[in-house]
Amino acid sequence: MISLRSICLVTLNSTYQHSAFGLRYLRANLQQYQSDCEILEYTIHRPPQQIVDEILTRNPRIVGFGVYIWNTQQTLEVVRALKHRSPETLVVLGGPEVSYEFETQTICQLADFVIRGEADVLFFEFCDQVLGRQQKPEKKFISGALPEIRSLQSPYSLYSDTDIKNRVIYVEASRGCPYRCEYCLSSLDKGVRNFPIDLFLTEMKALLDRGARQFKFIDRTFNLSPSISTQILEFFLQNIELGLFLHFELVPDRLPHELKELIQKFPAGSLQFEIGIQTWNPTVAALVSRKNDFGKVCENLNFLSQKTGVHTHVDLIAGLPGEDLASFARGFDILYHLNPGEIQVGILKRLKGAPIIRHDQTWGMIYSQDPPFQVLQTKTMSAAELQGLSRFSRFWDQISNSGQFQQTTEEIRKLLQAHELSPFAWFMELSEYLSQRFEKTHSIHLLEMFQALFDHLANDSRISTANAQECLAKDYARGGRQDLPRFLHPEKKRAVSQLPHPAQTLPKRQRLHLS
Repeated sequence: MISLRSICLVTLNSTYQHSAFGLRYLRANLQQYQSDCEILEYTIHRPPQQIVDEILTRNPRIVGFGVYIWNTQQTLEVVRALKHRSPETLVVLGGPEVSYEFETQTICQLADFVIRGEADVLFFEFCDQVLGRQQKPEKKFISGALPEIRSLQSPYSLYSDTDIKNRVIYVEASRGCPYRCEYCLSSLDKGVRNFPIDLFLTEMKALLDRGARQFKFIDRTFNLSPSISTQILEFFLQNIELGLFLHFELVPDRLPHELKELIQKFPAGSLQFEIGIQTWNPTVAALVSRKNDFGKVCENLNFLSQKTGVHTHVDLIAGLPGEDLASFARGFDILYHLNPGEIQVGILKRLKGAPIIRHDQTWGMIYSQDPPFQVLQTKTMSAAELQGLSRFSRFWDQISNSGQFQQTTEEIRKLLQAHELSPFAWFMELSEYLSQRFEKTHSIHLLEMFQALFDHLANDSRISTANAQECLAKDYARGGRQDLPRFLHPEKKRAVSQLPHPAQTLPKRQRLHLS
C-alpha cells in the first residue's frame, strides 16, 4: 500500500545503479518532517507520465526535484506534466543545473521555487514555512549561506538494504575545492570544508557492517589533506572485506610518501583513482587556470601503474580554448605511454555558471544549446575535428576502456612501440574505419565489434594475423563465452575456453581490466 506524503523528493538517475546522494541529505535534515517525506528515484528512461502518476498517488504538497546536466531535459518533461495535472502542487528545484543562469531556463519558469546552491538547511526552512507556518516564501529564487557541515545530519542510514546490495554508495568526507579550473563549477567554491573525521569513519563502519562494499567518494580532491586521506585509507585497510571497492578523485601531482605506502597495501583492483589531467599543454592549462606540475604527474602516474594495484581512470578534455588537434594528440600520446588503466576522452561541456564562458569571444567557442552543452567548434579546433574526437571517444571507450579487449589492446601496444607509431593517430584511423563500417557509435553488438577489429588488424601488414586471432579469441573467451566465432579459428575453442575467469567480487569493468 502506498502511503500519502506531504513531501516527495524526486530525481532521474542516468542508470539504476546510481543513487541520489543529495536527496538523502535533504531528507536526513528535514527534522520533524523526515517521516513525512519519501524519496522517489527513477532513471532518465522512465516515461514522464508514469513518474507523474507515481508522484500523485502520494498526494504531496511539495515535490522537490534534483536537476543535473544528465537529466535536465527529462526532468523538464516531468515538471511540465506534473504542473499541468496538479497546478496546486508546489514544485521546488535544486541542483547545480538550476543554481546558475536560472532566470532564462524553461524548467525554472515552470517551477514554483528554485533553491540555489547547497540546500541541506534551506530545503528544511522552505518546508517548515509551507507546512509548519502555512506560508509561501516571497521570493521564487532562494539562496542562503553555506550550511555548517558539522551540524548536518548524515544521510547514510537512509541507504536501504536494497541500495547497499545493488547500488553504488556515494559518500563524502569533505565539500568544496581549492582550485579554480574554469571549466568546472567547483571553481566557484569558497574553500574546502571537512566533515568530522571520527564521525565520518563511524558512519563508514556502519555501512560496512550492513554489507556495503562499493564506495564512491564525491570529494573533489581526496588527497588535498594527506592527514585526512591517510586516516580514511588506514580505516579501510583495517576493515578490508572481500569485494571492497573504493573510488576517489585525486589531483595528480600530490602523492606524498605516506599515501604511496598505504596505497601499495591495498589488493589489486580495490582502489580506483579518477585523475583529471585535462590537457598536457601548459599554455592551455594556464589559460583555464588549471595548475599541474607535469613532472610530478608523470612520476605519480608511473608509480600507480607500475607499483600498485590501483585502477587509474585519467581524464582528458577535448575542445579547451587554445588547444588544437595536434596539441591534443600529443597529450593523448604522452598519457598512453604512461599506461593508465583507462583514458577518458571527454568533450568540453559548458556548465552553467562556470567561468569558461569568458573565453567565448576570444577563442570562438560555440556550444550546443542542448544538454550536455558540448563545444561544437573553437577558433583552434574545427567542427569536423571535434566530431571526429567525439567518435574517437566512443570507440576508444568500447575497445580500450571497457576491458573487453585486454589481450588485443596489449598486442596493439606492442605494435605501436615496435614501429614507433603515434597511438592517437593509429586509434583515430581505427575510429574512422569503425565509423564508416557501422555508421553509428553506439548499440554495436559485441560480436560485430570483434569481427570489425579482426578485419582491421588483418589488413595491417605490421601485425601477424595469427597473433590477432589468438588475442581476440582469448578476449572473447574471457567473458565466459563458449561460442567462439568461425573467424577466430574454431579449432582453438577448447584451449581458450579453459582460461581462468577473474574473481567475481569487483565491478565488472575492473574485473575485466584485472584478468
